[in-house]
Amino acid sequence: MIKLQHVLTTVILFASIATGNAIAHQDETHYDRIHLSVSATAQLDNDTMVAIVSAQEEGSQAAQLSALVNKRIRNALELVKKHPQIKHQSNAYSSNPIYNKNKITGWRVSQSLRLESSNMALMSDVLGKLQADLALKSMQFTVSPDSKNKQDEILINEALEAFSKRAQQVVKKLDRRNYKIVDINISTSGAGVVRPQYQMRAMAMDAENSPAIAAGEQAVTVTVSGKIELE
Repeated sequence: MIKLQHVLTTVILFASIATGNAIAHQDETHYDRIHLSVSATAQLDNDTMVAIVSAQEEGSQAAQLSALVNKRIRNALELVKKHPQIKHQSNAYSSNPIYNKNKITGWRVSQSLRLESSNMALMSDVLGKLQADLALKSMQFTVSPDSKNKQDEILINEALEAFSKRAQQVVKKLDRRNYKIVDINISTSGAGVVRPQYQMRAMAMDAENSPAIAAGEQAVTVTVSGKIELE
């Protein structure tokens, strides 16, 4: 019994020492720590186009309207499938009642088709053919993931180099020997979806003319931030 009490006392003593060391470490004050943040930015051409086209019919017979919409979308898919460079996806089909004085007077049936490609000349040509039967609901531009990733790699190197130069500048100006990095964070931004300045209305355009395309560009930025400790 005495031996057991001795062991328990020793364990409690060790636990107290360990807890005390942890608290002391947490309360340790760090001096000469400086937060730095630098960024590197580049302009990237929007190389990908995304368009939404749709078929819509209104009338009193829902089944007939559905057949018409399905036929128009099916014809569009037959045309698009001839061009493997264009990714395509049919979106949700909807059939909604039309009310007049709380009574159903008709139906509105619609379905849309999403198209995406980096070949914008081809997209313009295909859209020009599709808009004879379909409405162009929206047209957007963005940067492809491959282009974004390649540019990010370049900008990360530039931002890290700028961070190092900034840290060395601080060391020199404050007359210190060197520095060490305490923590560092790298974040990227940009390459979102860009919409044209005008708004595409849900109506068919002149079938003889393909839509004019000006993809433009957008900024891509990499930011490096962190803390250094002067020595």
